[in-house]
Amino acid sequence: MERVLVLGISGAGKSTLARALGRGLDLPYHEVDALHFCGPQWQVSPTYAQDTARIAAGERWVLDGQGPAAVRDLMWERADTVVWLDLPRRVVMRRVLLRSLRRSLRRERLFGGNREAWRDWLQADHPVRWAWSRFAERRAGIGRRAADPRFAPLHVVRLRSPREAARWLSGRTGAA
Repeated sequence: MERVLVLGISGAGKSTLARALGRGLDLPYHEVDALHFCGPQWQVSPTYAQDTARIAAGERWVLDGQGPAAVRDLMWERADTVVWLDLPRRVVMRRVLLRSLRRSLRRERLFGGNREAWRDWLQADHPVRWAWSRFAERRAGIGRRAADPRFAPLHVVRLRSPREAARWLSGRTGAA
């Protein structure tokens, strides 16, 4: 396990698991959203595809998402392991809702200096709305890729509950 993609819908716990896995296995961890968003108003980095390609070309890494379609195949082709956090919708929605509430209340600084604002909750791409509306689509998309013969050499680990994810992580790193 040297090149790991940690996948799932917003709120599944990708960043948390990927960060812990990177620490436990001494692999460089890269946050996909931090690579993607570089400035105010969620400005997309003009070098996102190149930065992601550079990381994917490396021999050792953990990435916490599959990013936009422009880099998705590259990431899947270079990974040796996919960890799929396929948690129930009720778990994901609780997590993403609490996270967004906390971020909005505390005005936490995010990628590119952005913050979640209360007015953002009305936008279709707000994490809570996005996770709800795209849940089934994201699950199906990851499932199709995991079954795609192009990616047959990949080791796919499908984790269906927070407890299962914690046990799996503990078995790899000695810490949950």
